[in-house]
Amino acid sequence: MTSISEQFGREDWSRFSSKQKWQRFAIFAVCALAIAWSISSIEVVWAWVWDAPSQMGDLFERMYPPDATNLATILRVLWETVNIATFATAFAVLMSLPVAYLAAQNTTPNRATLWLGRLILVTSRSVNTIIWALLFVAIFGPGVVAGIIAIMFRSIGFIGKLLGEAIEEIDKRPVEALEATGASRFKVIAYAIVPQVMPTFWAVAILRWDINLRESTVLGLVGAGGIGIILQGAIDTFNWPEAATVLLAILVLVILGEVVSAFLRRRIL
Repeated sequence: MTSISEQFGREDWSRFSSKQKWQRFAIFAVCALAIAWSISSIEVVWAWVWDAPSQMGDLFERMYPPDATNLATILRVLWETVNIATFATAFAVLMSLPVAYLAAQNTTPNRATLWLGRLILVTSRSVNTIIWALLFVAIFGPGVVAGIIAIMFRSIGFIGKLLGEAIEEIDKRPVEALEATGASRFKVIAYAIVPQVMPTFWAVAILRWDINLRESTVLGLVGAGGIGIILQGAIDTFNWPEAATVLLAILVLVILGEVVSAFLRRRIL
């Protein structure tokens, strides 16, 4: 008895057609050429690359054991780092609310305000926190003020974008119902929009605080306050045992921040 494949002929199944295979091959070839050109253009000193493992081992030997002599100062500056992240997140949340309102298509008054809101979001997110910190250190001088404002400006774009997208995805029926009763714009926002975006609001605020906690640890490298100042000083003076202590303190801080943010998400959301 003949099988169905023998009766109708057997065809080899292929996921991609010949044309698709050549297209994929061309894409992979272009990517490979781009990577090869990038590596050749950045002038990598390969001798240093191959020597990196031995240098890392030598550096770890110099760091051990960590020096806890300056632990009190490290903990004080570590708390300063937490304050920078917390204040910056709080100010960024307050300032991002009107920006998110303007950047959402279903709440912005007109096209001009829409593009204004989106311009603010793009400008905020396109500049790295360290660049903002360098700018505000030049304006306000070294210290925590420059660090708070730098993280705040960076956070406005992140929070405003996510909140704006959440506003655009709300259910329009409560809004239309309140508008049909003649409710003011403020009441429409307070009773139809805010309750729907509140879960996203808290989730984004907690997430951004967690991110800012990490970013605030490096602001001291450019003089914007925080634990990075001690780390930079230890590196500049080749005090590797103290640098190891600072790095361990930063690691503990980041882990604690993750635990706190996870706890807050469980309790609030």
